[in-house]
Amino acid sequence: MKVDRPVKPQASISAGFFQPLSVRGLTMANRIVMAPMNRMAAPNGVPGEDIAQYYRRRVDGEVGLVETGGIAPDHPAATGVYVDRPCAMPELHGAAALAGWQRVVDLAHAGGGKIVAQLWHLGPMRLPGTGYHPEVPSARPSGIYGPTDRPTHIAPAIVERLAVPGPPLTDAEILEIIEGFARSARNAAALGFDGINIHGALGYLVDSFLWEETNRRTDRWGGNRRERTRFAVELVRAVRRAIGEQRPIFFRFSQWKHQDAYGKLATTPAELEEVVGPLADAGVDVFDTNEYDFDRPTFPESPLNLAGWTKKLTGRLAATVGAVGLSVGQNDPDNHAAPEAIDNLGPLAARFERGEFDLIAVGRSLLNDPAWTRKVRLGEPFEPFDPDSLRGAPR
Repeated sequence: MKVDRPVKPQASISAGFFQPLSVRGLTMANRIVMAPMNRMAAPNGVPGEDIAQYYRRRVDGEVGLVETGGIAPDHPAATGVYVDRPCAMPELHGAAALAGWQRVVDLAHAGGGKIVAQLWHLGPMRLPGTGYHPEVPSARPSGIYGPTDRPTHIAPAIVERLAVPGPPLTDAEILEIIEGFARSARNAAALGFDGINIHGALGYLVDSFLWEETNRRTDRWGGNRRERTRFAVELVRAVRRAIGEQRPIFFRFSQWKHQDAYGKLATTPAELEEVVGPLADAGVDVFDTNEYDFDRPTFPESPLNLAGWTKKLTGRLAATVGAVGLSVGQNDPDNHAAPEAIDNLGPLAARFERGEFDLIAVGRSLLNDPAWTRKVRLGEPFEPFDPDSLRGAPR
């Protein structure tokens, strides 16, 4: 239903969504998280005052935790053009970029907020010859982009360019990428970020090691489902060494990929445990799932969504996401209708109250309205959804 009247959260919603949560040295004032969304608004890798104010507005709107959009780790192939977005990816290395992020962190903290940095390497999704280092090849475990005959929102002309094979990563190159993540994580800790989120979803670099369609390796970085987690596991361990014990590590992962809208890492709970189990053992504190719709079951035998299954299998904290406050999930291949602001907090609260997940990551609703979290708490009307909020300068 369209929102043309105030959302009236039940007492249970206020009592649940607006309770604090602590993980390691991070305490969030409530359970609503700004999901990581890259604005491609950092020319030459340097975030400016517009980015700092963009995150501060969400802090002022009472979000419990800000997860930055993806930030490139210290590796030359991390940045580039992907899908139809020009390269203005922020970086987490170099004096100018670090000074920009220092302003972001300081401004968020000055407003009483918490903020974690998401490390994001494009991997197979980077168009070769683009980015701040166009001379280096794109980083792909097996030198391939992935399947080209699956449902995708990527334009055919872009897929054709991405599908050109390149050199597989060597063992030495893989180790250097891991160290690059660690260097940037160490930088984040020095700047005062409250934690690290590793982007392991949607067919980008980390996910391309997890997914059998993009990882055909037969050495220690490939193999069966559990063995394909080695790269992500070593990343988590390296980041933990870099940031110490007080800051939590979030790990964002998904079933679907940009290369395949119906792609899956796992088709059963047992297969999912083969992916998330080693990551939990390596030290992931919070699994930050990526789904089309928070109310959609992951496997047919249970109503649990991906966050719910992950929490059940690992015992770790989990964040759900997907069409919170909106009628349509982003890039949902089964629903191409224009999104509208709706009140779907009742079903969300029901899952939360059952203990299915611990955090609610909100993406487009918070892009559309920085004060969305406060409006939920107060029962005020949501703003009509403006699709222009997805593009252009940060609001």
